[in-house]
Amino acid sequence: MFDAPFWALVALILFFAIIIYLKVPGTLAKSLDNRAKGIRDELDQARRLREEAQELLAEYQRKAREAEAEAEEIVDQARREAQALTSEAQKRLEDYVASRTRLAEQKIAQAEAQALAEVRSLSADVAISAAEKILGQRVKAGAGEDLIARSIGDVKAKLN
Repeated sequence: MFDAPFWALVALILFFAIIIYLKVPGTLAKSLDNRAKGIRDELDQARRLREEAQELLAEYQRKAREAEAEAEEIVDQARREAQALTSEAQKRLEDYVASRTRLAEQKIAQAEAQALAEVRSLSADVAISAAEKILGQRVKAGAGEDLIARSIGDVKAKLN
């Protein structure tokens, strides 16, 4: 009367009844829900971490651009200062050369004037000496000596 498929059906129904009685489907669903919630939380945390990483990356890129711009500004400032120092040094050098040239020209003019004065003095002394000799030979009397002395004084006064 009761054959094997019947008993298999009864065993299957009993098996499902025990599973339902022990609340295995609820426990299994709860376990799967907990696992899905854990995965969702991990995905949310990963998304937040990714957003934070992107924000940090953007901030570091901005800081890098700012540092690069600041470095370029420093280099430009250094170039401007170097150019200013170069032009100032060039101007000072030109002023120094001009000053030294004027000083040399003044010394040359002073030396020329001194040489000219020495030549005049020497030529006056030679002229006086020659006049003394000539007048001394022509005038041998006492009146000649006064004349010679007066003439020598006049020549000295005119030449100097």
